[in-house]
Amino acid sequence: MHHVLRAKDVRPAAAYRGHSKGFSRCSAVNDTTGSVHMGVGICALEPGGGIDRHVHSFEESFYVLEGAPTLVMDGRGVRLAPGACGLIPLGVEHAWVGSAKGTARWIDMMAPQPRPAGAEEDTWFLGPLSRYEKAQLDIRDPRSRNFFRMADDDIIVDKLKIGARADAPKVSASMNTALLAYSGIALKMLVDKRLDAQLHTMFMVEYQPGGVAHPHDHPMEEAYVILDGEVDAVGDGKRYTLKKGDVFWTGVGCVHAFYNTSKKTVRWLETQSPPLPDRYGYRFSRDWEYLKEKLAAKA
Repeated sequence: MHHVLRAKDVRPAAAYRGHSKGFSRCSAVNDTTGSVHMGVGICALEPGGGIDRHVHSFEESFYVLEGAPTLVMDGRGVRLAPGACGLIPLGVEHAWVGSAKGTARWIDMMAPQPRPAGAEEDTWFLGPLSRYEKAQLDIRDPRSRNFFRMADDDIIVDKLKIGARADAPKVSASMNTALLAYSGIALKMLVDKRLDAQLHTMFMVEYQPGGVAHPHDHPMEEAYVILDGEVDAVGDGKRYTLKKGDVFWTGVGCVHAFYNTSKKTVRWLETQSPPLPDRYGYRFSRDWEYLKEKLAAKA
C-alpha cells in the first residue's frame, strides 16, 4: 500500500481550534491514507501566532522549512531557523510561538499515530503560554540534547573530507553525526535515539543524477517530503515523478524504488516508524530473485 499527495493539494487548515492562533496544518499521512504507525503534516504559523501549552501521548519531531518560530519546552524557549529540527519527547510540555515577521513553516512527524477525532484523547492543553526563558538554538551546547540543525553542506561528501575546527559553529563531529553515502545516495540522520526518539526516525536524503534504490520493501512505514529537484518513484508497480512539495508514503511490505533520471540533485526529508531494526530492515527484490534462480539451477 502507498499514497501520493501532490504539492498542489497540500492545503493547511486551522488546527487546535480554541488553543491556537494563526496555526494551520495539512495532514499528509494519517489513518485515512492507510498508515497505522505515523502522522506526518505540513504546518504553518503566522506572525504573532502561537499554540498553547500542551502535552501529547506520542512523540513528535519537526524540521523547519522557513521562518523563525520559537519552540518552548518545559519553560525554555528556543528560537529556530530553517534547517533546525528536533524531538518533543512523549509527555513533555511544549508550546509554539510565531515570529514577529514572516510565516513559519515546518514538517512534523508523530509516532505512534495520533488518534482520530472521537477516539480516546492523546493531547491535553494546559493553558496559554506566559513567561519563558528565551534562547537562540545552539547545537554545540550539550543542553540542546533534543535539537539539531542541518546546513546545506552537511550532506555534501566533499565538504566533510577535512576535520572540523574546535570552534566550528556546529555540533561536534562524531560517528553520531556521520554522513552515509552509497549508490549515488547521501543520507544524513536528523532525529533518532541520539535526540531521544524511541518510536521513529527522521533524516535527509539526497540523490545525485543517476542515483538509484532498486525495488525493495521494509517491515516499517516510510514517508518522503520532496524538498528540491525531482525523482521517479515506484510504489506497488506504479511509477510517479515526484517534485518539490509532493509527499509519498509507503506502508509495510510495499515494494518501492527510486530513480533520479534528471540531471540535477534531488533532496527529500524522510521519516520511518517503527525505527529501522538492526537486521532485515531492507528486503531487496533482486537478491531474492537471484536466490530463486540459483536454487532453480540446482534443481
